[in-house]
Amino acid sequence: MTTKEPRDVDPYTAAETLRTALTEVGVVFPSLRVDLASPELQLIELGRVRADVAGRLARALQQGGCE
Repeated sequence: MTTKEPRDVDPYTAAETLRTALTEVGVVFPSLRVDLASPELQLIELGRVRADVAGRLARALQQGGCE
């Protein structure tokens, strides 16, 4: 398996891919976006989520890890 260097990944594409994947499992991060304050780091801001959203995310990750 090859991994991309961090600079090879477009942060906007990564954010939208993550948003789509989360939506598919019923999880919405309202504040998910590219962090514009430090473009050289290509950070994705996940923001804050309610406890029920964090629980849904945890369950989705656990279910995906069992396949």
